[in-house]
Amino acid sequence: MKLVFASDSFKGSLSSKRIHEILTETAHEVLGGCEIVSVPMADGGEGTLDAIGSVTGGEMVDCVVRDPLGRPVHAEYLVLPDGTAVVEMAQASGLTLLSAEERNPLKTGTYGTGELILDAIRRGYRKVTVTLGGSATNDGGMGCMCALGVRFLDAEGAELSGCGEDLLRLSRIDVSGLAPEIAGTDFTLMCDVNNPLCGEHGATYTFGPQKGASGETLKLLEQGMTNYRDIIKGEYGTDCDSIPGCGAAGGLGAALLVFLKGHIRSGIDTVLDLTDFDGIIRDADLIITGEGRADEQSARGKVMQGIGLRALKQGIPVIGICGSVEKGADELYDQGISALYATKPPDMPLDEAMLRAEELYSNTAREVFADLLGSRFSVPPERVSGHTKR
Repeated sequence: MKLVFASDSFKGSLSSKRIHEILTETAHEVLGGCEIVSVPMADGGEGTLDAIGSVTGGEMVDCVVRDPLGRPVHAEYLVLPDGTAVVEMAQASGLTLLSAEERNPLKTGTYGTGELILDAIRRGYRKVTVTLGGSATNDGGMGCMCALGVRFLDAEGAELSGCGEDLLRLSRIDVSGLAPEIAGTDFTLMCDVNNPLCGEHGATYTFGPQKGASGETLKLLEQGMTNYRDIIKGEYGTDCDSIPGCGAAGGLGAALLVFLKGHIRSGIDTVLDLTDFDGIIRDADLIITGEGRADEQSARGKVMQGIGLRALKQGIPVIGICGSVEKGADELYDQGISALYATKPPDMPLDEAMLRAEELYSNTAREVFADLLGSRFSVPPERVSGHTKR
């Protein structure tokens, strides 16, 4: 029997690599010998470079850039064997770079992400993929564009630094200094959400709270983002509220689309294509995937949906093991997922569950493989025993 493990990380508790190690150990314990293929997964947030590089190979390029608060930090981008540079914005502008006390999207910016892009294009890479996820920012991508030569000016003509609070002060945009290499570069934007730039489902109100914004701060950020949207529409004719994905990574999606002429692709679909996932699963009997929390967002461009739809085309059952299974997750059953398991007991506090993540995941994996032995899933019984010759 061939098993494919393709789980996202459980943020803050389990990496994809550790999840796959637990699955492998438990599968051999419960099922005996079986063929196992491990494909670490990510949909554009932190860990995407590792997920892609572990399958495709390539070279990591190290840079010293600015973190969300402007401090120097080491960040990397990945150059694939075909010469594509993959920039993970979370490396330079991610939430994990800040302590809980430092999270304030009025003060954070994406300048470091722009520095990574600039390094790649100045080294001659003309295909650049930027992953949009895990950001600590809500600056509309202004910081990133500042690093690439765009000038954002207030009403008096003073240049803005490009953090979240500058959105409301913005009056005019000058692109005359944009790095010339950009004109000959093809930009792909890996995006795992379809949110517009502004509004109830936009960048600020959907993602701002997890970045440290609440109350009056959210109102100020939304007013600023609305101002930014209107200036872009007036100067460039692009309505960033009508294009799904413009609200990704605190509005970085909008900036990359408008100023770099990038084209948005599903983050998980891009990862699946880069890793030849369709070929990997072609003769698989079962796929196990998962993410930290399964909810309505999981069925809208996240890892489990992408894997489920690919597996559905080949008639392969897919099991999702998640930290928790919340309202809306049942939509995944129409998108190729056969069953969902939660590792966290309903009455266990989240903090405790994260501390005991390995133990809980191992117990749940054991339950899944026991159910597999009991033929709960649509795998022919004669193919469940690891000792059966194929």
